[in-house]
Amino acid sequence: MRHYFIVRLLMMVPLVILISFVAFALLSLAPSDPAEVSLRLNAIVPTPEAIALMRVELGLDQPFLVRYLDWLSRIVHLDFGISFLTRTPVLDEILLALPATLYLAGVTLVLIVVLSMTLALLCVFNRQGWVDYLTRGIVFILTAIPNYWLGLLLIWLLAVQMGWFPVSGMTQYHSVILPALTLSMGYIGTYVRLIRGTMLNQLNQPYVFYAKARGLSERTILFRHVLPNSLQTSLVALGMSIPKLIAGTVVIESVFAWPGIGRLCIQAIFGRDYPMIQAYILMMSLLFLGFNFLADWLQRRLNPRLVGL
Repeated sequence: MRHYFIVRLLMMVPLVILISFVAFALLSLAPSDPAEVSLRLNAIVPTPEAIALMRVELGLDQPFLVRYLDWLSRIVHLDFGISFLTRTPVLDEILLALPATLYLAGVTLVLIVVLSMTLALLCVFNRQGWVDYLTRGIVFILTAIPNYWLGLLLIWLLAVQMGWFPVSGMTQYHSVILPALTLSMGYIGTYVRLIRGTMLNQLNQPYVFYAKARGLSERTILFRHVLPNSLQTSLVALGMSIPKLIAGTVVIESVFAWPGIGRLCIQAIFGRDYPMIQAYILMMSLLFLGFNFLADWLQRRLNPRLVGL
């Protein structure tokens, strides 16, 4: 098992280099001159002399590979460059916005776990009944609705009409409920079906018939035996959903004016803030790689039969 993960880590090295190369190449593939963009964003007239000086300042006068290697060496030292919009270090901007995104993702993760397990158990207790069909139907509809439209519906209903939650921002302690609920709906349907299907499959296993022969109630069998055995696959899938949650906050943070890195990325895209876009792409890619590795490790810890594969 140790040999397997060492190989996995070594295989990630060229993949990380490839991702960094693609992220850096975006600056060269941009249709506009980054030097001119930086000048315009800082309200400086882009004269030929000013553009030439800015190109020297940004290192754009150097060959592509020289600039890439220099950028990569600075990335290793956590230097992601200077933002075109704010003229402050990109890492400082990201660290300032990251806690809000992590808070939103954390609350969303709790909602996903609680609601998915509750609805899945409700479906299993009433399997093949009208409650089962109705629950799955409602969850399927909510999952199919685009999250930005669902967010606007929730704002109109629960914030504007009912007045239960703030319309936007992070001004109150319960401001996170609406964006977290909107973000969680795209995942709840998947996990409800996954947990329900796994639990129904577990109900046909021999240990369940043995538990019934011992006189255990169905509630005891479900909670003490079937549910724990059914959560292994869901835990692995949930681990892979964490980076998707963090990266998927881009639209939701814009809808709810949430001050996180998703909104920061949208501002960078519209403002052509290339250093910020490069840093965001690189960090999200590394996050996916890291959680993919952790999910693989968790799967092999929960299922020892995979260790020799």
